[in-house]
Amino acid sequence: MILFPSVDELLKRVDSRYSLIMLASKRAHEIDKYRADKWRAENADQSKDNYAAEALAQDHPLLLDHYYSTKSVGMALEEIEAGKVTIDTDHTEDLQD
Repeated sequence: MILFPSVDELLKRVDSRYSLIMLASKRAHEIDKYRADKWRAENADQSKDNYAAEALAQDHPLLLDHYYSTKSVGMALEEIEAGKVTIDTDHTEDLQD
């Protein structure tokens, strides 16, 4: 059960619970990837290639200055409540046959 941010407040930003779950899940994966790439870049051996640094530059960094949650899903929900993450209704993903 999440206490912060409130589900009622989140549903003011997103039209359905399903959309909220999908949006938070995708953003949480981006946050996890950003954290992993940041850790790799900070702990990378200087003699190896800069793959981690390049990957970090392509990631979506954290969007808020302060988070109440330390977990990626909680952080994603806070970003949604703040209006920093929204659903792009014009975007269509390429579907594979």
